Amino acid sequence: MLSLVYTTLELALIGSLTVLGLYLSYLNLGVCDLSTDGCFTLGAATAAVFALSGHPFLALVMAMLAGIMSGLCVSLLQAYCGINSLLSGIIVNTALYSINIAIMGNSSLLNLNKTQTVYTIIKELCQNTFLAVFSFLLVDIFFVLAVALFLNYFLKTRIGLAIKATGDNPFMVEASSIDPRHTTIIALCISNSFTALSGALLALSQKSVNIDIGSGMVTIALASLLIGRILTRSNDTSIGLLCSIIGSLIFRSVYALALRFNMPAYMLKFVSALIVAITLFIPYLKKQLPFIQRKRAIRRGENA
Repeated sequence: MLSLVYTTLELALIGSLTVLGLYLSYLNLGVCDLSTDGCFTLGAATAAVFALSGHPFLALVMAMLAGIMSGLCVSLLQAYCGINSLLSGIIVNTALYSINIAIMGNSSLLNLNKTQTVYTIIKELCQNTFLAVFSFLLVDIFFVLAVALFLNYFLKTRIGLAIKATGDNPFMVEASSIDPRHTTIIALCISNSFTALSGALLALSQKSVNIDIGSGMVTIALASLLIGRILTRSNDTSIGLLCSIIGSLIFRSVYALALRFNMPAYMLKFVSALIVAITLFIPYLKKQLPFIQRKRAIRRGENA
């Protein structure tokens, strides 16, 4: 049971980095980036290759740089080629499958069992202390806090506010002498760097990476993000970021419960899709509820 709780916390924290990336691109910029799955795998593959080369810390830096390049491709297709944001994501996601295979040396699986990673280094440093048991979680918590604090600061800066304004009304932003194409590029590059970091940490913690490691991540992250939005009505950035992380924890807990009740593994994607559908329906239901109540009241009055 403790092992399940530990695994759930670890996956939730690592996955929350992707959620925080979508918090920037989806909630603030208003762009649903469908290249998330491929970008997640890109980060995992890049980190694995550099870790195998004996560079455990550089692996994370290069994974984030690879994510920035992925975000740059998506944003350039959208901003300068006039391609719809959804189609841009699909195009890049498709291309990333081949690129990821190439990065992994024409292999669909890389094994990191005997490779030194940031996790093994921290575990060695914490050896013979009570922190050794929680060493993996300490690494995850550090990166989640670092990303959350960065976003909390960044979204209050001038460029951060411009990104928010672009998501609300790009025409108003353009009228204010700010090019919305530039804000789109910056936001997607930052967002995808966090997604790639998330993939890198998952690969390094599991000590393996396969070509399908990022499959369904956009659905999982979107579900976690929407769960977080249901938890609060506040527009405060710090509360929004915190709720996004909590949303990731809730989603992974639902996953763990599903596995606990012996649900077949192939049904988990159905559960993810169902959670997304429900979390999207709840806000709509809240808006429609007053109208439904009025209709019922009118019908009751007519029947009386």
